[in-house]
Amino acid sequence: MSIADRFAAAMAEVSDPVGPELLPVRLSRAAAAVLGVDAAGLGLVSQHGHWLPLGAGGDDASTAERMQFTAGEGPCRTARAIGQPVLADEQELGRRWPAFTELLRSRTPFRAVVALPLGPAPWGTGAMDLYLRRSDALTGLDVFAATAVGELVSAALSDATVWGPWPPAGGPAFLHGPATRARSRVWEAMGRVSMDLDVPSEEALALLRADAAAAGRTVDDVAVDLLTGRRGTADLRPAR
Repeated sequence: MSIADRFAAAMAEVSDPVGPELLPVRLSRAAAAVLGVDAAGLGLVSQHGHWLPLGAGGDDASTAERMQFTAGEGPCRTARAIGQPVLADEQELGRRWPAFTELLRSRTPFRAVVALPLGPAPWGTGAMDLYLRRSDALTGLDVFAATAVGELVSAALSDATVWGPWPPAGGPAFLHGPATRARSRVWEAMGRVSMDLDVPSEEALALLRADAAAAGRTVDDVAVDLLTGRRGTADLRPAR
């Protein structure tokens, strides 16, 4: 059976969650099943240059994405920057991205990560992250198969972009899933910090990340506190 056939069969078996906005979750679960990894997650770069998670095949994978975003470093960011797959076992993770690795070890069971850049395509550019619980399991991953599955995932997102359905808010439905909506609060909070403190957007995001690191939280959590009024922008703690 070809990789395409195996992926189609895996997608047919993934019936939950339902809804076009949750297509990335189903794609992530099918990708993990075909490749024999413990979890997968998808994301893209918005037209404004912001990283948006689309969905992941489990809570641990969603947490791993938030850890990578909070740290501001990791295999996914590197893969997107160089346009090549990045494979990292636990030792390599610690050597290249120590801040992310510390969070990954403390918050998730994963000890190896593979990041595959996706696109450019009709839906944009992004990446698929593959997560492994065992560091030594990385040697058993078929990189050719992983790349092929990444192309199939990208094609599925392209089909959804071209054929819809599109919600009233505009854009394909998968751009309006819960993971993407949650991350949009970070960008809203970043804009507020930028205006209130009169700093560039990049510095505002750095302040959010520094505050999250100081409190042992995620950037997403800090953003929610700012937007709901539980904290003010003047309360943000600078980097140590």
